[in-house]
Amino acid sequence: MPRAICQSCQRPKTSCICRLFVSIINHIEIVILQHPSEVKQSKGSVTLLKGSLQKCHVLQGESFKGNADYQKLFLQKNHNTVLLYPSDKSELISQLSNKNHQQGAIKRIILLDGTWKKAYRMYMSNPELHSLPHIRLPDNISSLYDARSTKKKGGLSTLEAACHTLSQLEDNDIKYQELLNSFKAFNQQLLAFRPSTL
Repeated sequence: MPRAICQSCQRPKTSCICRLFVSIINHIEIVILQHPSEVKQSKGSVTLLKGSLQKCHVLQGESFKGNADYQKLFLQKNHNTVLLYPSDKSELISQLSNKNHQQGAIKRIILLDGTWKKAYRMYMSNPELHSLPHIRLPDNISSLYDARSTKKKGGLSTLEAACHTLSQLEDNDIKYQELLNSFKAFNQQLLAFRPSTL
Protein backbone atom coordinates (compact mmCIF):
# COMPACT_ATOMS: atom_id res chain seq x y z
CA MET A 1 0.00 0.00 0.00
CA PRO A 2 1.53 3.38 -1.01
CA ARG A 3 2.39 5.84 1.72
CA ALA A 4 0.18 8.89 2.15
CA ILE A 5 1.91 11.96 0.76
CA CYS A 6 1.55 15.51 2.07
CA GLN A 7 0.34 17.61 -0.85
CA SER A 8 2.18 20.69 0.42
CA CYS A 9 5.73 19.48 1.06
CA GLN A 10 5.42 16.32 -1.09
CA ARG A 11 6.86 14.12 1.66
CA PRO A 12 5.28 11.10 3.35
CA LYS A 13 2.87 12.37 5.99
CA THR A 14 4.93 10.59 8.65
CA SER A 15 7.86 12.90 7.81
CA CYS A 16 5.93 16.03 6.78
CA ILE A 17 7.90 19.26 7.33
CA CYS A 18 5.12 21.82 6.80
CA ARG A 19 5.15 22.69 10.51
CA LEU A 20 8.75 23.87 10.04
CA PHE A 21 7.90 26.44 7.35
CA VAL A 22 8.31 30.05 8.42
CA SER A 23 7.16 33.15 6.56
CA ILE A 24 9.91 35.53 5.47
CA ILE A 25 9.68 38.40 3.00
CA ASN A 26 13.09 38.37 1.30
CA HIS A 27 13.90 41.52 -0.68
CA ILE A 28 16.32 39.71 -2.98
CA GLU A 29 14.81 36.96 -5.12
CA ILE A 30 16.25 33.45 -4.87
CA VAL A 31 16.32 31.19 -7.95
CA ILE A 32 17.46 27.60 -7.36
CA LEU A 33 18.65 25.41 -10.21
CA GLN A 34 18.08 21.94 -8.80
CA HIS A 35 19.77 18.83 -10.14
CA PRO A 36 17.22 16.06 -10.90
CA SER A 37 18.88 13.73 -8.38
CA GLU A 38 17.99 16.19 -5.59
CA VAL A 39 14.28 16.43 -6.36
CA LYS A 40 13.25 13.43 -4.24
CA GLN A 41 16.21 13.55 -1.87
CA SER A 42 14.69 13.29 1.62
CA LYS A 43 17.67 15.14 3.15
CA GLY A 44 17.41 18.05 0.72
CA SER A 45 16.79 21.50 2.19
CA VAL A 46 15.17 23.19 -0.83
CA THR A 47 11.58 22.29 0.11
CA LEU A 48 11.97 24.00 3.49
CA LEU A 49 13.63 27.01 1.86
CA LYS A 50 10.98 27.41 -0.85
CA GLY A 51 8.16 26.96 1.66
CA SER A 52 9.55 29.75 3.84
CA LEU A 53 10.75 32.51 1.48
CA GLN A 54 8.26 34.72 -0.32
CA LYS A 55 10.52 35.15 -3.36
CA CYS A 56 11.96 31.72 -4.14
CA HIS A 57 11.70 29.80 -7.41
CA VAL A 58 13.00 26.33 -8.23
CA LEU A 59 13.90 25.11 -11.73
CA GLN A 60 14.75 21.44 -12.08
CA GLY A 61 17.25 19.99 -14.55
CA GLU A 62 20.92 19.63 -15.38
CA SER A 63 21.02 21.49 -18.68
CA PHE A 64 18.46 24.27 -19.02
CA LYS A 65 18.76 24.77 -22.74
CA GLY A 66 15.22 25.20 -24.02
CA ASN A 67 13.78 25.86 -20.55
CA ALA A 68 11.60 28.95 -21.03
CA ASP A 69 11.68 30.04 -17.38
CA TYR A 70 15.47 29.76 -17.32
CA GLN A 71 15.85 31.66 -20.58
CA LYS A 72 13.79 34.56 -19.18
CA LEU A 73 16.61 35.18 -16.72
CA PHE A 74 18.94 35.98 -19.63
CA LEU A 75 16.67 37.74 -22.14
CA GLN A 76 18.43 41.00 -21.38
CA LYS A 77 21.67 42.06 -19.78
CA ASN A 78 20.72 41.91 -16.14
CA HIS A 79 23.47 43.21 -13.89
CA ASN A 80 21.17 42.75 -10.90
CA THR A 81 21.48 38.94 -11.07
CA VAL A 82 24.43 37.14 -9.50
CA LEU A 83 25.45 33.51 -9.16
CA LEU A 84 26.48 32.14 -5.77
CA TYR A 85 29.32 29.90 -6.89
CA PRO A 86 32.99 29.77 -5.75
CA SER A 87 34.61 30.10 -9.16
CA ASP A 88 38.02 31.68 -9.72
CA LYS A 89 36.35 34.97 -10.59
CA SER A 90 33.95 35.01 -7.64
CA GLU A 91 33.97 37.95 -5.23
CA LEU A 92 33.70 37.43 -1.49
CA ILE A 93 30.38 38.83 -0.27
CA SER A 94 32.04 40.82 2.50
CA GLN A 95 34.09 42.67 -0.13
CA LEU A 96 31.03 44.00 -1.90
CA SER A 97 30.74 47.73 -1.41
CA ASN A 98 28.25 49.34 0.95
CA LYS A 99 27.03 51.27 -2.05
CA ASN A 100 25.76 48.04 -3.59
CA HIS A 101 23.93 47.20 -0.38
CA GLN A 102 22.34 50.64 0.00
CA GLN A 103 21.18 50.92 -3.60
CA GLY A 104 19.94 47.36 -3.76
CA ALA A 105 22.15 46.60 -6.73
CA ILE A 106 21.58 42.86 -6.41
CA LYS A 107 17.98 41.84 -7.09
CA ARG A 108 18.34 38.11 -7.75
CA ILE A 109 20.67 35.32 -6.60
CA ILE A 110 20.98 32.02 -8.47
CA LEU A 111 22.07 28.94 -6.50
CA LEU A 112 22.96 25.46 -7.76
CA ASP A 113 21.42 22.65 -5.73
CA GLY A 114 23.35 19.39 -5.92
CA THR A 115 26.55 17.72 -4.77
CA TRP A 116 29.72 19.66 -5.58
CA LYS A 117 30.37 17.40 -8.55
CA LYS A 118 26.83 17.76 -9.89
CA ALA A 119 26.80 21.51 -9.30
CA TYR A 120 30.00 21.80 -11.32
CA ARG A 121 28.41 19.75 -14.11
CA MET A 122 25.39 22.06 -14.09
CA TYR A 123 27.66 25.09 -14.18
CA MET A 124 29.57 23.73 -17.18
CA SER A 125 26.36 22.68 -18.97
CA ASN A 126 24.83 26.16 -18.80
CA PRO A 127 27.27 28.71 -20.27
CA GLU A 128 24.89 31.61 -19.55
CA LEU A 129 25.88 31.28 -15.90
CA HIS A 130 29.51 32.06 -16.74
CA SER A 131 28.70 35.60 -17.82
CA LEU A 132 27.04 36.53 -14.52
CA PRO A 133 28.91 38.14 -11.64
CA HIS A 134 29.91 35.39 -9.19
CA ILE A 135 29.84 35.77 -5.43
CA ARG A 136 30.93 33.40 -2.66
CA LEU A 137 30.58 33.02 1.08
CA PRO A 138 33.61 32.79 3.39
CA ASP A 139 34.86 29.29 4.24
CA ASN A 140 34.55 29.76 7.99
CA ILE A 141 30.76 29.45 8.30
CA SER A 142 29.89 26.35 10.31
CA SER A 143 27.20 24.13 8.84
CA LEU A 144 24.20 22.88 10.79
CA TYR A 145 23.71 20.06 8.29
CA ASP A 146 24.23 17.11 10.65
CA ALA A 147 22.15 14.73 8.53
CA ARG A 148 24.24 15.17 5.38
CA SER A 149 27.91 15.97 5.83
CA THR A 150 30.52 17.07 3.33
CA LYS A 151 34.30 17.05 3.51
CA LYS A 152 34.59 20.22 1.43
CA LYS A 153 35.66 23.28 3.40
CA GLY A 154 32.84 25.77 3.68
CA GLY A 155 30.28 23.20 2.54
CA LEU A 156 26.74 24.34 3.35
CA SER A 157 23.27 23.17 2.48
CA THR A 158 21.41 25.19 -0.15
CA LEU A 159 19.16 26.58 2.59
CA GLU A 160 22.12 27.67 4.72
CA ALA A 161 23.89 29.22 1.74
CA ALA A 162 20.77 31.19 0.83
CA CYS A 163 20.16 32.38 4.41
CA HIS A 164 23.75 33.53 4.98
CA THR A 165 23.91 35.24 1.58
CA LEU A 166 20.61 37.06 2.10
CA SER A 167 21.61 38.05 5.64
CA GLN A 168 24.80 39.69 4.40
CA LEU A 169 23.36 41.35 1.31
CA GLU A 170 20.29 42.65 3.16
CA ASP A 171 22.50 43.58 6.14
CA ASN A 172 20.24 41.80 8.63
CA ASP A 173 21.72 39.14 10.92
CA ILE A 174 18.42 38.37 12.68
CA LYS A 175 15.90 38.09 9.84
CA TYR A 176 16.83 34.57 8.69
CA GLN A 177 17.67 33.07 12.09
CA GLU A 178 14.16 31.63 12.49
CA LEU A 179 14.59 29.70 9.26
CA LEU A 180 17.99 28.43 10.38
CA ASN A 181 16.36 27.30 13.62
CA SER A 182 13.76 25.43 11.56
CA PHE A 183 16.62 23.84 9.64
CA LYS A 184 18.05 22.58 12.95
CA ALA A 185 14.68 20.99 13.73
CA PHE A 186 14.59 19.54 10.21
CA ASN A 187 17.97 17.89 10.86
CA GLN A 188 16.76 16.50 14.17
CA GLN A 189 13.75 15.00 12.43
CA LEU A 190 15.94 13.37 9.78
CA LEU A 191 18.28 11.95 12.40
CA ALA A 192 15.33 10.56 14.36
CA PHE A 193 14.42 8.39 11.36
CA ARG A 194 17.90 6.84 11.20
CA PRO A 195 18.13 3.26 12.44
CA SER A 196 19.70 2.94 15.87
CA THR A 197 23.27 1.65 15.88
CA LEU A 198 22.93 0.27 19.42
